[in-house]
Amino acid sequence: MAGSAEILTAFRELANLKQITREELHELLQDGIHAALAKKHGANVQAEVDIDEAKGEIRIVLLKTVVDEVTDESREVTVEEARFMDPEFQVGDVMEIPVDFMEFGRTAVQAAKQRIIQRVREGERTRIRDEFAGRVGDLLSGEVQQIERGKLVVMLNKFREAEAIIPYREQNHREHYHQGEPVRAVLKRVEDTPKGPRLILSRSDALFVQALFKLEVPEIQQGIVEIKAAAREVGSRTKIAVTSRDEAVDPVGACVGLKGARVQAVVNELGGERIDIVPWSPDPERFAKLALAPARVARVFSDALSRTIQAVVDEDQLSLAIGRNGQNVRLASELTGWKIDLYSSREWLEKGGEAPLFAPLPEEDAEADVPLNEIEGLETATVAVLADAGYRTLNDILDLDRDDLLRLPGIAPEEADRIMAIIDELTTEDDGEGGQVG
Repeated sequence: MAGSAEILTAFRELANLKQITREELHELLQDGIHAALAKKHGANVQAEVDIDEAKGEIRIVLLKTVVDEVTDESREVTVEEARFMDPEFQVGDVMEIPVDFMEFGRTAVQAAKQRIIQRVREGERTRIRDEFAGRVGDLLSGEVQQIERGKLVVMLNKFREAEAIIPYREQNHREHYHQGEPVRAVLKRVEDTPKGPRLILSRSDALFVQALFKLEVPEIQQGIVEIKAAAREVGSRTKIAVTSRDEAVDPVGACVGLKGARVQAVVNELGGERIDIVPWSPDPERFAKLALAPARVARVFSDALSRTIQAVVDEDQLSLAIGRNGQNVRLASELTGWKIDLYSSREWLEKGGEAPLFAPLPEEDAEADVPLNEIEGLETATVAVLADAGYRTLNDILDLDRDDLLRLPGIAPEEADRIMAIIDELTTEDDGEGGQVG
């Protein structure tokens, strides 16, 4: 049976390539054969399929119930026809009709292969989703497979079938990667796409710093030390707040390590980014004082209703508390989740001495983004089509592929190419920007 031997060999190779078990292979092969039988004999066909890999044979037997009057030719046969094969047949018996595998023909075999390949792909998507759905925040490693318009396509070391990318906005723009280089990043989220699950990785998120500390600090892996909060300005500075479930374990010391070895390993991975490790406290006033390190804070006053902290520092500590371009107080505010207002001791006395002086605080500006209708070169009609699809700003379309655009009604291939060129130009212009080390 050359046909069955050939297809068994092909499916063994497919099983090895896709890393599926022998049991899964047999199940998929049987499903494919049933699909081919249904195409030839009818949707309700019943059959037994026996696979003998040792002999390279596939034995197929159609099962038909003996009846007085046939209502479904795919699964029934008249008693007269059955008795032509064997006079002993009675109504209600099941007649077994051997099928030569070669009867399928080339078309039927291809249909079976396509069914199996489809099932394998669906199985891969399910395995990827199941594997990574609960692993957000985990550190993953791989190599840069491709660079597309600033986006890094990563081939993971331990799950090469998974589609993983580091979008432009999730990169540290002080770093530059080339095809084939190893890269580590944190899993930020899993997106469902028409092609299957897509893993969104990040090297710019504070989650990446937390994942690196988990790798370097055994006490975090064991659940003794916990990172309660983190704030980051990528390429410049990160603050993390830690606590310990064991009074005998100093959480800050555990993260710093002997002679600073643990924190230095994280700093090296981040290209020299500065890291402040502070103890976490459930008391917002104490936590705010700790979060403003390395500055020493004299007094703090809190207003729980507006979640606002007013912190008073000595004159010589003010610039340290503020940080370069306001970075230290900004990160401390993000770390605590409270708005922090800083005063020097002199300013505090001038404003009323010991009395807390809370004033309405303006909301922080959201991260700058560019509306599509302000991008030069985008036609009004194109902007309208993108808006109908839910894309209204540059950040919304930054990680779209050409195929994604072509799926939108009204976007022709030429227009898709033009949009891709605009994105290329804008991301290339921004590629060299990055924060300075504080």
